[in-house]
This record gives sequence, C-alpha cells and structure tokens, in this order.
Amino acid sequence: MSILVDKGTRLLVQGITGGEGSFHTQRCIEYGTKVVAGVTPGKGGNQILGVPVYNDVERAVAETEANA
Repeated sequence: MSILVDKGTRLLVQGITGGEGSFHTQRCIEYGTKVVAGVTPGKGGNQILGVPVYNDVERAVAETEANA
C-alpha cells in the first residue's frame, strides 16, 4: 500500500520532541511538507520547529485537521 503526499496533506508527527522525531520533522519542513501538529504525551502546549505539540492524537487532529 502506498501513501501519497500532495499539496493538501496536513502531516501530524508522533514523537516530535524526540531526537529522531525532530530530526525528520525538520527534513520534512525543508522539503516543503505542511507539518501541522506533533504529539508527545506530557508535552502538549509547547512548540518545536514552529509546530504545536499536543498530548494526544485525537486533540491534535481535532484542532489542526491533520490528515496524515
């Protein structure tokens, strides 16, 4: 199964505050991907790389309309 990313893709990154998560999020942003939210339990309310961080996926999707 392929996952296609296009101009309408609104990406949510799980584990965004970790080393790997922040590294790959930075690369996605540089490539032009629209990263709209990150999720790390216990770190909601912060921002990393200009991306808002939420405690859970449900709230992140509800507030940002992330679709990937």
